[in-house]
Amino acid sequence: MDPVIVVGAGPVGLSLALALAGAGVPSVVLDERPGKDEVRPARTVALHADTAAMAHRLGCTTLRDEGAYFAAWRTMRRGRDAHRLTFEDHPAPLHVPQHALARGLRDAAAAHPLVQLICDSRLDSLEQDDRGVTAHTRGAETTWWRGSYVVGCDGARSTVRKLLGIRFPGRTAVERHAVAALRTELPWPGEALLHRGASQEVTSRPLPDGVWRLDWLLPARGELVTPDALVTLIRDTLAQWCGGATPPYELLDTGVHTLHHRLARRWRDGRAFLAGDAAHLLGALGTQGVEEGLRDAENLAWKLSLAWHHGASEALLDSYEGERRTAVASRLRAADQAMPTLRSGGGLRNYLPGASRSAEALLTDGHLGRGALGAEPTYAPPVAVREVPTATEPGGPVANVPVTAPDGATVPLRDLLGQGRLLVVLVAPGTGVWDRRHWLGAGLMPRLAAAVSALPVRTDLLVADSYPGAPAHTVLLVRPDGHLAATFAGVRPAELYEAADAVRAGAPASRVPAPSSAPTPAPTPTAVID
Repeated sequence: MDPVIVVGAGPVGLSLALALAGAGVPSVVLDERPGKDEVRPARTVALHADTAAMAHRLGCTTLRDEGAYFAAWRTMRRGRDAHRLTFEDHPAPLHVPQHALARGLRDAAAAHPLVQLICDSRLDSLEQDDRGVTAHTRGAETTWWRGSYVVGCDGARSTVRKLLGIRFPGRTAVERHAVAALRTELPWPGEALLHRGASQEVTSRPLPDGVWRLDWLLPARGELVTPDALVTLIRDTLAQWCGGATPPYELLDTGVHTLHHRLARRWRDGRAFLAGDAAHLLGALGTQGVEEGLRDAENLAWKLSLAWHHGASEALLDSYEGERRTAVASRLRAADQAMPTLRSGGGLRNYLPGASRSAEALLTDGHLGRGALGAEPTYAPPVAVREVPTATEPGGPVANVPVTAPDGATVPLRDLLGQGRLLVVLVAPGTGVWDRRHWLGAGLMPRLAAAVSALPVRTDLLVADSYPGAPAHTVLLVRPDGHLAATFAGVRPAELYEAADAVRAGAPASRVPAPSSAPTPAPTPTAVID
């Protein structure tokens, strides 16, 4: 089968290509740029537990040296400390420059035999039929490309979205921030800060080597921020934090970020899909556009890999839009509803759960990946089998517990995601100290192994010594992207099969129909995949 064509080589496109490669699916990544990312220290992304684990799993090696975990999260109100949150019970965000994330992913993609990076290639036409897609590019590779599917990860001005005729409605200039990256010493090394005053909101987030990103909230539509005005903001803010005197600092990068909220009407058109900024724009109140794009890539990759290897039902391919568009729409709705009252200082009782919580607490949720503004998404499962209650609702992200595979290796559960396979986890206290030769043939394992081998989707069988809220002998069915599909009390072969079949949304379709508006294919397109 032809490779998947990925248009765009930012963090989302590269992550999708690597996730497909991890499941054995080749891809061609078309990058209109020359293959290098502009170094902008003031343009960063905060990765939370699921997306940080994904980036590590995909082989992004820059996170360790060029990213920094928050040591704590502080909130200040009118110059006084209001709260300090540490991360004993909640994973700390990983803060990294976006160019470093992209470079690490690009290096991993360049080294993978199933990923072909094509630079200086601008897409100018796209055609579909019931067997695949044909794309034409101009630039270094002015030619036709043949693929099984195409995914537009080509940003807010997506050519793929425009060629598909998909509308991109939303709100313009929802928020504006003046941004600066600078090297200095602050009174709270390694700790992020949210500082709200009577007429000002500032955040500071640490990076390695004493570098900080500072954001000042600006009026959504206001005057241009001159260099002199930005320097004044920097000096006044640092002086307020450092006892009245501005400490020495080295200014590395500045900018003004204007945030928009937009959501594409459709994310799938036949064999074409949208992901990342091509599908959605968000970023107000601490929400993370890049991070949601990484979640798009993880959700879509396992579904395309199943389709590529074995065929997939229309319902499974449609579920990408159903799950991810719903999750992002919910995030946008929460931000849009909370924003007027958060910014005006009014009450929140009519807008979000947790009515008595302060504005600082809700903004903290957005920045730290919690609550309606930041939590990892939960997807409505096709069949909500929950014979045994656990701390994870069906459709929610699984806890990253240590698990043991039949080969005896014990690793965090998230390390085994991204291979296009389901995971079945047996909760069996004490197995962590047994020799695997004993527990493989003991208790429930032989029956469970037989049930797993009969499933309609490739599945790995794992054992966990414990799982939050789950009693002994609980069986968990986990999707390839780490979301819980079902829980069972012991071995239930028929029910387990039914749940696995529901995850794949039934038997594969014979072919994926072309969209009703699909143009006539070129007479003799040349398939050039070097």
